[in-house]
Amino acid sequence: MDEIDRAILRELQTDGRIAYADLGPKVGLSASAARQRLQRLLDSKAVQVVGVTDPMAMGGQAMALLGIGVDGDPRTVADTLAERPEVVYSVLTSGGFDLFAEVVAPGPKALLDFVNDVVRPIEGVREVRSFPYFGIHTHRFLWDVG
Repeated sequence: MDEIDRAILRELQTDGRIAYADLGPKVGLSASAARQRLQRLLDSKAVQVVGVTDPMAMGGQAMALLGIGVDGDPRTVADTLAERPEVVYSVLTSGGFDLFAEVVAPGPKALLDFVNDVVRPIEGVREVRSFPYFGIHTHRFLWDVG
């Protein structure tokens, strides 16, 4: 991946629907050359195009990252959480928590109920710490591409 590929990725992170006619000049290429470069990145699986929803725009009013300590295998807890529609993602860690789960709920009470009535009773859950998000547009899915 060279600097032009990275420039293409930076532009796509800003506007994933940018037209090749606009993308090319922004990265120093013609529209057709930009299209070929992006296609090469897609074909090599270095880049994947996906849709990302904004949970707050879809009706969620309370979001939190949950740091979860587990006795036993955290994969079992992560799999259980991943089945819940409130969970945006769950991920295993090697840090102070065994896993993190990002959750979205209709409001603060629903978030509290989810933590107390769903997460804490899961077999193996030892500890849950909630890090709530406030406001809108809490997500920025931008990766440093150089």
